[in-house]
Amino acid sequence: MNILSAENAVQLIRSNDHIYIHTAAAAPQQLVKAMTARHHELKNVNIYHLHTEGVAPYTQREYRENFNTFAFFTAKNVRQAMKEGDADYVPIFLSEVPLLFRRRIIELDVAMIQVSPPDKHGYCSLGVSVDATRAAIQNATTVIAQINPNMPRTHGDGLIHVRNINVAVEVNDPIYEHAQQPLSDVEKQIGENCAELIEDGATLQMGIGSIPDAVLAALGDHQDLGIHTEMFSDGVIPLIKSGVVNNSKKRIHPDKVVATFAMGTRALYDYMDDNPLIQMLDTSYVNDTAVIRRNPKVTAINSAIEVDFTGQVCADSIGTYQFSGVGGQMDFIRGASLSEGGKPIIALPSQTAKGVSKIVPYLKQGAGVVTTRAHVHYVVTEHGVANLFGKSLRQRTRALIDIAHPDHREELEKAAFERFNVL
Repeated sequence: MNILSAENAVQLIRSNDHIYIHTAAAAPQQLVKAMTARHHELKNVNIYHLHTEGVAPYTQREYRENFNTFAFFTAKNVRQAMKEGDADYVPIFLSEVPLLFRRRIIELDVAMIQVSPPDKHGYCSLGVSVDATRAAIQNATTVIAQINPNMPRTHGDGLIHVRNINVAVEVNDPIYEHAQQPLSDVEKQIGENCAELIEDGATLQMGIGSIPDAVLAALGDHQDLGIHTEMFSDGVIPLIKSGVVNNSKKRIHPDKVVATFAMGTRALYDYMDDNPLIQMLDTSYVNDTAVIRRNPKVTAINSAIEVDFTGQVCADSIGTYQFSGVGGQMDFIRGASLSEGGKPIIALPSQTAKGVSKIVPYLKQGAGVVTTRAHVHYVVTEHGVANLFGKSLRQRTRALIDIAHPDHREELEKAAFERFNVL
């Protein structure tokens, strides 16, 4: 393994290359900046990644002839470029992203990653993000690594030996942090409503943000919970330390927290460091429906942008504006529904901050359906729980109006009557 400067390391990138960038908090910022600085020497470089934090300068319009961005999940740093046509979105289940590399549908020339320093045996760790990155480094021709002592060393699938790293850059940069925000009264009520659906002994999947944090905060009186999730944040730590989460009832990976990436504060990263309780595994395994369903009472809690009368869930776009991605929602919604005693849950506020209803007669034109109406079971707002499983279109509509914001119910009832002639 050669140790170079970032500027020299990215000299391995050539025009027309296919580049993969490490996910979320693990995005190697110095390599990204150094690659973009070479724009005048490069043409038609194709960049692939999931959600990444930090800067994404390669999406700027002035570099349109130099870099083409294909995001499997849209984060804040690429949304504007996507809106303006300077980046593109690839709809795909998170569980299937690794298949693009393993089946050579996308042939990667370079994987740019961020890892922990090598141990005494020469192994570095992918740290907070194993996800699709494991498949990327296994199939890329060249691996360029940013070695960072601030990256936690995690157990599981994320080990890479220095002999499999072509060139490396040594940095000492903070890993991106996502701090928990104070919970609103609406979020707290949604958390309590979801918590009432969660049984003792359940295996949980939930992501990052205020609603997952609110759910976790409401689980203090539960027992024997487990974690098998695509990602997690700081909110799980108090439950692990108190014994509420002990993973004792899980059938696969009992006594372990299983995830594929994590994002939170430094306290989370320190907790993960060399902690054998936490197994960071390949997303093609973690998000595999056949794997998820093996655990008992899988309770998957995911959010949405809007839900229509029939139960269609839009979770990745606001009309045609690409906001996020399909991600792992469908992987876990389906896995939970097939689990013995499982409960797939869509949780969302009944209205936006501007007072627009999130329960709607029709999805916005151009909106993406992430979870189909055949897959949806529970929809939760601060006003209650609607169980749509086995319900007709009219029955679903009635149940959803009942958990809509009171300010919108009359208007929604009128729209429902116009659509169904009776309600």
